[in-house]
Parts: sequence; C-alpha cells; structure tokens
Amino acid sequence: MAAPLLFRAIPILRLRLHHNRVDISTLNLRQRFSDVETTEDSSYGGRSKASLNATKDPLNYSEYETSDYRKWKNEEEKILRDIEPITFLAKEIIHSNRYMDGERLTSEDESVVVEKLLAYHPHSKDKIGCGLDSIMVDRHPQFRHSRCLFVVRRDGGWIDFSYQKCLRAYIREMYPSYADRFIKEHFKRGISSG
Repeated sequence: MAAPLLFRAIPILRLRLHHNRVDISTLNLRQRFSDVETTEDSSYGGRSKASLNATKDPLNYSEYETSDYRKWKNEEEKILRDIEPITFLAKEIIHSNRYMDGERLTSEDESVVVEKLLAYHPHSKDKIGCGLDSIMVDRHPQFRHSRCLFVVRRDGGWIDFSYQKCLRAYIREMYPSYADRFIKEHFKRGISSG
C-alpha cells in the first residue's frame, strides 16, 4: 500500500525540486550582476558595463519599484475603497434574493442608488425623462437570464440603466488621471445596454 503512494508522490517531488532549482539559478544570476565591478569605458559613452547589462537584464524588476507604479497602486487602492460600498450594494440588489423580479427598491436603497449611481450616468436626464418615480430590479428585456436596475418614470414607463456605466463615469470625473487605466483593469470589456 505504501509503495503506490510513494510512486504517486515522485512526480510532485521532481516538480518541487525543479522549481527550487530555477529559483536558485535566478538568484545566482542576480547576484552575478550585482557583484560585477563597474568599470567606465569610453566605448560605452561613459556608462559602466554593469549598468548596460542591468538594463538588458530581463530579470530586472525595477520598473515595479518606480514612483509612477507606486502612485498608480496607491491611487488604485483609493479608488477601490471609494467605490467598494456602492458596488457591493448594486451587486447585492441585482444578484441576491433580497428583491424579487419587478420589485421596487426600499427608499433607503433607492436614495443611495440615485445619488451614487444614477446621478453619474452619462445619460441620466434621458433615463429619468419626465421624472423619477422609483428604482426597481427586474430581468433585462433582451437578456432574460440577467437582472438589472430600472428607472420607473412618473408616466409609468421604465428603462434599464447600467450601474457599471455609472461607476465608470464617476471614476472618470473623480479620478481623471487614473480613470482609463483603472477601468481597463477592473471592468468588463463588454458594452452594457443601459
């Protein structure tokens, strides 16, 4: 019984040994580059041979330590903290059984959705039209398997709107320098209807 188990473990052990060997060889290469004496040579335009090698080194991760990258990561965290509560609420309203299809939101949820989402929709005035009666959640008319938010107008008409489109517009307004990069990395590429 022990022998078959041992044979099953051998490929895993080989993989681990190979992985560790690669890590050790990577460390050795980095150590070699840092140990090279820097000698200036006129043929390199006053730059040292070591600095030329370091710029060509594919293992050099200094770009991730630059101030621009640090600024981006800090700003990304700031944006995520800012939009996290409203994103969580929108997903909970749409994807949980908290609301049935066709049900209007509570006044508390509605006021948050109107202030934090609908107000930033690029076409919010067109969506509201003659006036806002309420916000409801229901199945999308074309894509019956997905639920979305709807503006219910005072005249009885209703139209869907995308909470992601609202969030993208909010991010563009509040964080213009980082908006495109954030949206590209954190939002679906698909174009929503509303």
